[in-house]
Amino acid sequence: MENCKVAAITGAVRGIGNSIALQMAKEGYSIAIMDVLNEEEAEKNLCELRDLASRILYCRGNLADSKDRQAFVQSIIKEFGRIDVLINNAGVAPKERLDIIETTQESYDFVMDINLKGTFFLTQIVAKEMIRELKEYNDRQPVIISISSISEYTSSPNRGEYCLSKAGIGMLTKLFADRLAPEGIYVYGVRPGIIKTDMTKTVTLKYDRLIEEGLLPVKRWGTPQDIADAVSVLCSGKLRYSQGQILDIDGGFHLRRL
Repeated sequence: MENCKVAAITGAVRGIGNSIALQMAKEGYSIAIMDVLNEEEAEKNLCELRDLASRILYCRGNLADSKDRQAFVQSIIKEFGRIDVLINNAGVAPKERLDIIETTQESYDFVMDINLKGTFFLTQIVAKEMIRELKEYNDRQPVIISISSISEYTSSPNRGEYCLSKAGIGMLTKLFADRLAPEGIYVYGVRPGIIKTDMTKTVTLKYDRLIEEGLLPVKRWGTPQDIADAVSVLCSGKLRYSQGQILDIDGGFHLRRL
């Protein structure tokens, strides 16, 4: 079992993160998850994953909390002895959408502490562990993937703190890609577009209309599996002359069209 690759995934009980976990389990990875739900709530969503993965570790924790981040990594090393892949998926939207003229510091801190600060410092901890492991096992090919959003470059003035956090994730990917390339650690990003998840339920009618009117070249909503497939490609080892690449999984939204 100690030779089984391990994927650490934040926010993997539901939505995009859960689809990523299922995909990685199908590909033979043991799965370590950090999420805020208690174990009873999480268990309802992890049944299918338990049928697929050789081993699962669930750690309840808040990504914004430094102690929880440390505990997550320590638990993975104790349980599995290795981390092969880190997938930074966890993220939150503002509790209330407010015009940036009215956005509160409380809302800003809530979003940024989880989406950006928490992701940055968890990546830092895991990167150090991956470097340590590579010195002992030179056959490993560790990968770090951060899930961003088209909000990284698309303005939404009624949720500015979210846009800022995702713009930061884009730079986080570049920074760690640059720093970790000499260490033999591959760093990538995935930039989802309009994906059908619990987070987008409240704007379903809006995006149904926009997609029908031609917002996207690929005329449909994205699915969590679309993102999981992209992660699978990045972890496949087939992109070894690429570093810091960010995949737009957005139905062509990023294209500028007249």
